[in-house]
Amino acid sequence: MKPLLYKKTRRGRTRPVPRAMKTHVTKGDQVRVIRGDHKGHEGKVLRVVPKKGRVVVEGVNVVKRHKRATAQAEGGIIEFPAPIHVSNVMLIDPKSGDPTRVRRKVGKDGTVERLAVKSGQPIPRNR
Repeated sequence: MKPLLYKKTRRGRTRPVPRAMKTHVTKGDQVRVIRGDHKGHEGKVLRVVPKKGRVVVEGVNVVKRHKRATAQAEGGIIEFPAPIHVSNVMLIDPKSGDPTRVRRKVGKDGTVERLAVKSGQPIPRNR
């Protein structure tokens, strides 16, 4: 006799793993916000979240969170910058200081160099 098999047990319950989004900015880059409530603000990229396609920019999208006191830390209202989508920021051109798109140039030895589209200047990596 065949054992009883439920349909639900055959189904996989795991969520698909989100693929990491390729971003044009890295940690330490100077960017300008081009969309949203903080349009026009400039700041340094503090953190990049490639799986969600978001970046944390200092002084942009600052939110307040009410923290309950624990044995290790005291409670209160803390402020911190929340992530915004990477499509809402543009890299600052090192020559002119204007926002620019980014082009990638691969060298003969395989190293990737980022170039500003407006001026053609290389953008150094600040990690």
